[in-house]
Amino acid sequence: MEEILKLQQKIIPEMIELMEKRYNILRNIYYNQPIGRRILARNLELSERVVRTEINFLREQNFIDITLPGMIITSEGEEIIEKLKNFIHDIKGLSELEHSLKKKLGIKNVIIVPGNLDEDITIMKELGRASANYLKSILVDSQIVAITGGSTVKDVIDNMSKMNNLSNVMAVPARGGMGRNLETQANTLVSNFANKLNCNYKLLHVPDNLSNEAMNAMMKEKDVKEILDIIDDTDILIYGIGRADEMARRRGLSSEEIQKLVHKGAVGEAFGYYFNRQGEVIYSTPTMGIRNEQIGKIQHLIAVAGGMCKAKAIISTEINNTNSILVTDEGAAREILKLFRS
Repeated sequence: MEEILKLQQKIIPEMIELMEKRYNILRNIYYNQPIGRRILARNLELSERVVRTEINFLREQNFIDITLPGMIITSEGEEIIEKLKNFIHDIKGLSELEHSLKKKLGIKNVIIVPGNLDEDITIMKELGRASANYLKSILVDSQIVAITGGSTVKDVIDNMSKMNNLSNVMAVPARGGMGRNLETQANTLVSNFANKLNCNYKLLHVPDNLSNEAMNAMMKEKDVKEILDIIDDTDILIYGIGRADEMARRRGLSSEEIQKLVHKGAVGEAFGYYFNRQGEVIYSTPTMGIRNEQIGKIQHLIAVAGGMCKAKAIISTEINNTNSILVTDEGAAREILKLFRS
């Protein structure tokens, strides 16, 4: 089958391109339904004429319905999206890419979804779904799951389906809160995760950027100490990866502090720690929760990040994390390998 796919790619490459284009259209409708033709064209950076032609074809095949509020995916359309996802994964050689990336980074495994988040925001949903599926495959009774905040991790939790077959699972925030967006804060995501698994959870009501005096005082509080002891025994850590400069701005660091970070070579950030290209920690935000020195003893690390712009950040945070699973997209994966070659 693989030989036939490669042969098709060489002899009739336009067929593969057309298939990928229709897959992207279906996926975009699925994640944004109901959606109008004009917004769809803008999302995919295609002309309305091209989108109109493809929409007519997809409707004739009964993959979509056109309703008053906009286009929606039919059950047949959902089925074809799932089948096409695996086909495109094979035709693009993403299995080989996963193996190469795993070897270069020195990590446990890599899961790659087709596309580039920098060009298609719906890839975020694909990353969330792939991460959630992997998480469900490793969850067992009596595990402690630590969750960071952020929009990427929110998509992972949103894609978790209800599970009632586990007992004594505990969910905790990996670190104190960040920013003003309640929907993406770790405490909110922990609560949502616990509701889906019907499991126990603890919250950590501690802001970022505490002074050392304030942090030491809070760590003596009985409730806070109890949660920190649970976090110390984490079995699974789910976290996003950010560019160092962007995350420093979000965490309220001053322009001078950001300049110092960049001057020191910071390129990536994960769970409050800033890493250089060699994977060395050069700075951390003062808050409570997961510490970098704990990472080696956590059984499962699930890192989620996509987009070519995140390639350097991914390398810096993941290099030689032997117990890490990286869930990323094709854009980031190809850029990472390019950086290793150069």
